[in-house]
This record gives sequence, structure tokens and C-alpha cells, in this order.
Amino acid sequence: MDERVGEVDLGGPRQRATLAILLLNANRVVSVDRLADDLYAGSAPATALKQVQRQISQLRKAFGSESVIETRSPGYAIRLAPEQLDLAVFERLATEASESQSAGDVERAADLLRGALDLWRGEALADLSYQSFARAPIERLEEIRLAVLEQRVAADLALGRHVQLIPELEQLVVDQPLRERLHGQLMLALYGSGRQAEALEVYRQAREALVEQCGLEPGPALRQLERQILEQDPSLEPQPGVTRDSITTVEPERTVLAVPGDDTAISRLITLAQPLATLPGGELIVVRLVGTERELGNANESLGAARERGEATIRVAAFASDDPPADLVRLATAYDAALVLIEAPPELAATGLPQDVATLLEQSPADVGIAAETDVDWSEGDGIFVPFGGAEHDWAALELAAWLASVVSAPLRLVGSRADPLHGQRDASRLLANASLAVQRLAGVIAEPVFADAAADAFLQALGNATLVVGGLSARWRTEGLGDLRRSLLRARPPVLFVHGGPRPSGLAPRDARTRFSWSLEE
Repeated sequence: MDERVGEVDLGGPRQRATLAILLLNANRVVSVDRLADDLYAGSAPATALKQVQRQISQLRKAFGSESVIETRSPGYAIRLAPEQLDLAVFERLATEASESQSAGDVERAADLLRGALDLWRGEALADLSYQSFARAPIERLEEIRLAVLEQRVAADLALGRHVQLIPELEQLVVDQPLRERLHGQLMLALYGSGRQAEALEVYRQAREALVEQCGLEPGPALRQLERQILEQDPSLEPQPGVTRDSITTVEPERTVLAVPGDDTAISRLITLAQPLATLPGGELIVVRLVGTERELGNANESLGAARERGEATIRVAAFASDDPPADLVRLATAYDAALVLIEAPPELAATGLPQDVATLLEQSPADVGIAAETDVDWSEGDGIFVPFGGAEHDWAALELAAWLASVVSAPLRLVGSRADPLHGQRDASRLLANASLAVQRLAGVIAEPVFADAAADAFLQALGNATLVVGGLSARWRTEGLGDLRRSLLRARPPVLFVHGGPRPSGLAPRDARTRFSWSLEE
């Protein structure tokens, strides 16, 4: 926060966590249910409401009479001016740096990026890293820090500072062995310093790390850079003021990580995910996690066959895993995935979310899509339906549905509630119109409203013969799981994809949003 606020004397971990949750959602209302869920890791006691109120009261006292915490239905919001939060200043400086670099003022861009990075005084949320709610924000904050760091290195390379960059980059690739752009930047710094053999050795080490830890070859950008160095491509020669960070020129912008549970599901998930990979800059990575090394042969054979049949850029890999959620989070982070696509476990329609799935939802830096077993046929059905109530994960589902509809040319239909005069409830037409305007601006897709009564039978009937239903998970998924309505949808067996929104910008976000902490269609 801005120094004018001064230091605030906070109480114990729960009070610090309450403030952190509010600050991570600055100028947005955080519901009491969300606060209780996050504070108690989905196991809120009967007294949770009183406990939340107590924490808010103590925070207000700590801030003094000019409290910035407002009571706003259905919860609380912390109101801050843009310059009062270091994160907002960081994002502004990063945006100004991008504008300066686009205008050709690389030196000013480098200075602005250095100033943005100077705002980091240690690891984000370090004293709350054990809290489940903090895991995804910590990943996202570290991601945007690294993205700005890579931008600053690119600017320094453009300014001919190759020799000075080498020690810093050598440490960075040790700390981030799977981050291909950093390896590429070290290769450029070494090559620009007349150390061609060492630049090629960096490529070898990067390939070795990727193959050993992920079972994947380096991406096309890093492979292209290796070829350019081998051929002594003149375009790699340092030209002050001109960005030659070629690792960014062909870097995928929308990576989808699909994780079929068995060989029979490979084709189903590829059919669902492949349209996303056909977008400009799109890439599909299909990974099979198996239990033992003996299963690797069949898994690799099935993946290879699927890759040959693919219509988009597909990379495939299989490896044995004794901790699938951790491995998926690592892969999503390493390859900057916009979406992790998994199969719905068999027990999902009858019980709550299995622990493996819950762990993935809590820790994934990307959106997570949970696909039902029913195959989707893009040439059939009445379009893509999105049950929409404006909740957090509903927006993530809408973004993904609009992304799909824009590629497969299917109608996009938003399902909202009918008016209920007896209970003083208006229809959802205003909300659906707002959502439709948002996706028209971002994806060029017009969303048609469909209205239904709240009863499960009426809701299912409104979906008609859906090509695909894309729905957001409940904000209270930790305690409610899917909930009755979503479970009835699974039992009805249309093609269904449930979406949990992650902290990273979605595939529909502008590219400059990668250095912003959060992004949604509501903004």
C-alpha cells in the first residue's frame, strides 16, 4: 500500500488472511461466504459469520476512523485509490513500459520495468503461503513478476547489454529450469557476447530438463533460435534499440493442456480442445499421467496416433506420476497454459469433488475445465449453452464458451432465470445483455438469451439439444461440490464442461493483460 497509509498493526494469521483476501480483490465486493470459505479452507464452522464480522471489525479498528473497508451486500469491499496499492502501481508501470517499447523508446521501457520490479520486496504473501486460498494468487503474482522480468531482459538485450545480463540469466534458468523464454534470452545474451558454443549448451540443458521433467521437447520458438545460432543468422546480431528477443515472436498465446484419464479419452478431449488450438498462436499439449512405467509404452503409442490425426499444433507426452495434481500445476505453470482440461471422475455425479480435483482447482494457475464423458460433435446440436448467473466461475465459463463458439461457428446461448413476480424477482435479461455485449467486444460472438424457471426439469428442458453445455462451478464448490442442479446435468448426459476460473487472464484477455493480476469480462 502507499506509504501515506503508514504501517498497520495487524493481529494474528486469520486477520492478516482476511486483509489479504480483500486486497487481492481490491475495489470489489467479497461475499461473506467467500471469506468464510477461504479463511477456513472450505470447512467453515457454524460460527463462521460471526468470525468474519469479528475480523472485519478488528481490521477497521486497525485502520482507524478513516476505514477503507465498506459493508456492501453480500459482503465487504476494501476501497483504494489506484496509487495506494503497490500491485496497481506495478501494473501501471508495466503498461507504460509496453507503450514506450511499442513507440521505440526502449531505454525508457527498461527504466519503467526496473521501477516496477523494485516494488517487490520479497515473496508475495510469504506469511500466508500455507493457506489454501493463497496458493493460486501466489502463483499468479510470481507469474506476472517473471513476465515483467522477461520484458525487462528483452529491453536490455535490445539496448546491447548482453555481457551484463549473463550472470543474472544464468541464475534465473537455475531457478526456473522449465521457463523456455529465459533459456532463449540467455542463449541470445551469450551469442551476442561471442560465446556461440555456450549458447548451444544452454539449449541442450534446456531440452534435457524439459524431456526429463515433462517428457516434452522444447517449443518451436526455442528450436528455431537454436537453428538460427547454428546458422549464425545475421538477424541475431545486436542492433541497439531493436528488440531481437526472438523467443517471443512465435511463442504460443493460448496453450491448452489436455489430460485424458485413459487412452479411450484421448480422442474425446482432443475433439473438445482442438478448436481452441486453431486460434492464432494456439497450441494443444496432451499429456497422459500413468501410474507405472509399464504403462508408458501403450500411452505413448496412443498419443502418437492421436497427434498424427490432429488438425492443429499438438505436442504429446506421457510420464509416470505419483502426485498428478502437483505435476499438472507444474506443467500448466511451465507452459503458461490458459486452460487445463481434465475428465470428470466417475464419482462426480454422485458425490463431492475428489481430493485430487479439489487440489488442482485450488492450485492451478490456469482455468480448469472438467469434461463429462459424453463426446461432443461440433456438427450437431443447437449450439453452445451457458447457464449464466453472473457468478465468478460463470464468467470464466462464458469466456471459454465464446472462445469455442468463435471457432466452430456454433450459436452461443445464455440461459438465465425467468421473472418470478411472486418473489419480487425480475428476469435475467439485463445480466444476459451485459454478458452478450462483453463477448461481442472480445470475441465477435453474439449470445442469444434463453430463459428458464429455476426447477431442474425446466432448466434441463431449456438446454434443448445442446452441442455442448459450458457451466461455471459454484463459488462454494469446496462445500457443495457440483450441487444438485449440476449433478442433474451430468446425469442427463449432454456433452458438459464445468469451468473453474483461475487467477491468470483468460484466452480472451488482451495480451497486455499477462502483467495484470486479474482480468475478467466484468472489468
